[in-house]
Amino acid sequence: MATASVAFKSREDHRKQLELEEARKAGLAPAEVDEDGKEINPHIPQYMSSAPWYLNAERPSLKHQRKWKSDPNYTKSWYDRGAKIYQAEKYRKGACENCGAMTHDAKSCMDRPRKLGAKWTGKNIAPDEKVEQFELDYDGKRDRWNGYDAASYAHIIERYEARDEARKKYLKDQQLKKLEEKNNKEDEERGDSEDEDFEDALKVDEAKVDESKQMDFAKVEKRVRTTGGGSTGTVRNLRIREDTAKYLLNLDVNSAHYDPKTRSMREDPLPDMDPNEKFYAGDNQNRVSGQALEFKQLNIHAWEAFDKGHDVHMQAAPSQAELLYKNYKVNKEKLKSQTKEDIMEKYGNAASEEILPRELLLGQSEREVEYDCAGRIVKGQEMSLPRSKYEEDVYINNHTTVWGSWWKDHQWGYRCCKQTIRNSYCTGAAGIEAAEASADLMKANIARKELAEDTHAPVEERRLATWGTEVPDDLVLDEQKLAEALKKEDERRREVRDERKRKYNVKYNDEVTPEEMEAYRMKKVLHDDPMRDFLH
Repeated sequence: MATASVAFKSREDHRKQLELEEARKAGLAPAEVDEDGKEINPHIPQYMSSAPWYLNAERPSLKHQRKWKSDPNYTKSWYDRGAKIYQAEKYRKGACENCGAMTHDAKSCMDRPRKLGAKWTGKNIAPDEKVEQFELDYDGKRDRWNGYDAASYAHIIERYEARDEARKKYLKDQQLKKLEEKNNKEDEERGDSEDEDFEDALKVDEAKVDESKQMDFAKVEKRVRTTGGGSTGTVRNLRIREDTAKYLLNLDVNSAHYDPKTRSMREDPLPDMDPNEKFYAGDNQNRVSGQALEFKQLNIHAWEAFDKGHDVHMQAAPSQAELLYKNYKVNKEKLKSQTKEDIMEKYGNAASEEILPRELLLGQSEREVEYDCAGRIVKGQEMSLPRSKYEEDVYINNHTTVWGSWWKDHQWGYRCCKQTIRNSYCTGAAGIEAAEASADLMKANIARKELAEDTHAPVEERRLATWGTEVPDDLVLDEQKLAEALKKEDERRREVRDERKRKYNVKYNDEVTPEEMEAYRMKKVLHDDPMRDFLH
């Protein structure tokens, strides 16, 4: 970067130059422009494209490194929307057949299609539109706001301002209306007095005060890098300055903790105070009351619905979750009321003042009814007997009594045949006798079995066979053959029998003699024998 010393003719010139720079920074003086008429930003160094004002402009510079010639054909103007240039009185050849304008054809016409176009009627000829052609530069082609008129947004601002004004006026009217109703109600309950009238007048005057003047209540503050919001977060100041701060309610060191960073005090600073006189009960009180509790229940309902298979998510679709919760509460109330009505319809309402008839209370009445021989009512009114939802006096499978007319040994049955099987056929008196004989026989068998268990029979000692079967009485082992069998068993144990090493014409003898079985038993190691280590 090139540096140069600045030389002024006098101190007065230097002072004027400094004042001009300060005025330009404050916006009180026109900005400095370059050779092309463009404004020079004093915060951006200009030494790469144009020489500073304090350098000698006659020396070589870096002006050749930028495009300093501008194309005169390029323009930043835009189309004149809705402009008309000529209004014809009769149809012209080559004009639009629908509206009669020369600047477009019938295919590109934006007017309403006429039943008979201007070509055939010659009436209501539309004026010609103003057609313009612009040659935009590189920036003009890519400027998304090119041709935008900022004044067109003024009607939107006016509409929102009018809505806000109407809303404020409506809220103020509602507030005054509620206050007047409250004052009228209080006047009716307790007589009018001069002091009360004066206080009510003051309340009305306070309600009429503009919201912007009420203790900075409507003031919106910006929080930067705080827990309440980011750099763009805003919060409304809802605390009146006359209220006592949280940390001043209880000056005890061991009282509720106050976090100055988040301005929160979760616990109750005055737990022993009367709840009716308490103004602040801690931040946790807000979590279990009001809309916070409803929001908590809404979250719980969304979780339970998701666990049961419903595609609902509180953060992804809060409106859907709230709508489902409302429908759930409505259906729950309907089901609850329907169940209550069904129970009251079936069993009656004991809390009601209606006196129940004696027929329902006692099941009988003293009303006299006379019948003739055919069963028709002669005098009085016929009483309808209450009927059950179960079948009555229906005899199945040849039974003469109903199921449940007989009880024995904790079992229901039929009294006609004394059977305890529901779908059995009736056997009458013969079935009763057979059942009694079977019961007597069973009792006799049980008694005989108990008597046999009391007298134990002598147990004969049987010597088991050496190879797993009972030993016959005439079994005699040859001592010489037993010794040879023991030697063969020792050789067999030492020998490794392998089918792959057997000769072609060698065959094993699988016949076992009593001596060989006795030798195998004597040589066999019993793993459950505690003396097996002392056998060999």
